[in-house]
Amino acid sequence: MTIEVTHEHLDAELRRPVARRRPWDRKYRTVLLVADGLAAVAAALVIHGAYGRWAVALVLPPTWILAMLAHRTYDRGALGQGTEEYRRVLRGAVALPALAAAAYWLFTHDAALLHDMTMAAVPAVLIALPVRHLLRRGLLRRWARGRDRSSTLLVGPSRGILELVGVLRRGGAQALQLAGVCLTDPENAPDIRALGIPVLGGVDDMNDVVRAMGVNAMVVLPAPELDAFVLRRMSWAAAAQGVDFLLAPTLADVSAARLTVRPTNGVPLVRIQAPNLSRFSRLPKELLDRSLAAVLLLLLALPMLAVALVVRLDSSGPALFRQQRVGRYGDHFTMFKFRTMRPDSEALKAELAHLNENSDGLLFKVKQDPRVTRVGAFLRRSSLDELPQLLNVVRGHMSLVGPRPPLPAEVEEYTADIKRRLLVKPGLTGLWQVSGRSDLPWDEAVRLDLGYVDNWSMGLDLTILLRTGSVVVRGTGAY
Repeated sequence: MTIEVTHEHLDAELRRPVARRRPWDRKYRTVLLVADGLAAVAAALVIHGAYGRWAVALVLPPTWILAMLAHRTYDRGALGQGTEEYRRVLRGAVALPALAAAAYWLFTHDAALLHDMTMAAVPAVLIALPVRHLLRRGLLRRWARGRDRSSTLLVGPSRGILELVGVLRRGGAQALQLAGVCLTDPENAPDIRALGIPVLGGVDDMNDVVRAMGVNAMVVLPAPELDAFVLRRMSWAAAAQGVDFLLAPTLADVSAARLTVRPTNGVPLVRIQAPNLSRFSRLPKELLDRSLAAVLLLLLALPMLAVALVVRLDSSGPALFRQQRVGRYGDHFTMFKFRTMRPDSEALKAELAHLNENSDGLLFKVKQDPRVTRVGAFLRRSSLDELPQLLNVVRGHMSLVGPRPPLPAEVEEYTADIKRRLLVKPGLTGLWQVSGRSDLPWDEAVRLDLGYVDNWSMGLDLTILLRTGSVVVRGTGAY
C-alpha cells in the first residue's frame, strides 16, 4: 500500500494553525491554581499559628505556585493521571526549600523566613495532595459520564487498533473518547465494525475526517506503510488543525516513570527503564510493610480475637485456616486466614468443579459456594478473613501490596512469563483486588500482576492502599 501526499495535504499544512477549544482543561487548571493557592495560604496559617509570623503568608502562595509550574503539575498531559500528577506535586514540594534558600541568599537574608518557608512545605503538600485527589475523582466521574473527553481518531492497522481499543476499554474512565478509526488495511474494516467502532476511511481520508468530525486528538499506531516521511507529514497536518498528535508504542502496561526520550542524531529514541527490584530499592517498602503490619496487629488484636471466637462458635473446626502458598522466588510459606469454610471443603472441591467461575484459568472460585459457612460469607464480603495475613507480613513472607499469593499447584502450571509474578512478595492487597478480585478473568489478573511487578513504586503502593478501602466497603468480587 502506498500513501500519497497530495496537494490537499500540503495546503492543509500551510494553513494558519487552528486552536481547537478544550474548555474543560482550561477550567480544570484554573481550579487547580486556585486550590493550590488556598493550600499554600492554609499552610501559611499553620506556620503562623506555630511561630507567630505573617511574612510567610505573603511569600508562600506565589512561591508554591511557581514550584508547581516549574514541575509541570498543570500540564494537560498530567491532568487526571493520578500517580504521575502526585509525583510532580511532591517534587515541587521538595524544591520549595531550595527556592526559599535561593531567595534568602539573593534578597532577604531573613533566617526566620527561610525556616518558615522550609517548614511550610510539609503542611502545603499534606493539604494539596488530598485536594488534587478529590478534584481528580470529580474529573474521572465526568469522564465516566462522557463529559469533558477529547474526541479521538485512531489511525493504523486493524490488528493494532483492536489491541489498543481493548487496553483503553479495560482501563476505566479516561480522557480519550473514540470517534472512529482510519485504517491502513481497509479490507479488514468488518473486524473493527464488529466491535461497534466506526470505520471512517483509510489513511488518505484522515484530514477530511479530522475536519468533519472536529476531533481533538489523533493516535497513530505503528504500521509498515507509515514510515518516517509519512508520519512527519501527518504530524504537520495535525498541528495545522490544532489536533494533538500521539504515537502509540507497541509495548503496553509500561508506567510513564519508566519512559524517557533519548535524542540521537535527531532521532527520538524511547528508553524503557528496567524494573528496579533490588533489595536496596525495596528496603523502604520492607520497613513500611513490617512496621505498619505490626501496628495494625496491635490495634486489631481484640477485634481479631472476637472474630476468631465467632468462627469457632459458628461451626466446628479451628479459627485459623492454614494453607501452603508460594512467595517470592518460589519459596513456600504457610499463609493464615480466618476459616470461612467447612472442615471438609477440600474433599468437596471435585464435586463443585462444574461451578467454577474461573474455568478460563488456574483459579477455583464459586459464587455462593455451599462449603462457605454463614459467618464465613460475611468475613469474605468484608475481607475480614484476610486480617491474619498481617502475621505473614510481619514475618516477611508477604507484603501489604503485591500480586495474589498463588497455590503450589497453580505455580506448577505457570508459563515462563507468568512466573515473573514471583519476583516480588505476594500482597495482602494489590491491583488484582482493587480491579475486581474474583470477577477478573485469569488473563486480566495475570496482566495486572505482571504490570505491578514491572512498574512497582512506593507511589503505586500508596495508591493501591488508598483504593483498597473503598473496594472492601463495596465488596466487589469478594466471594
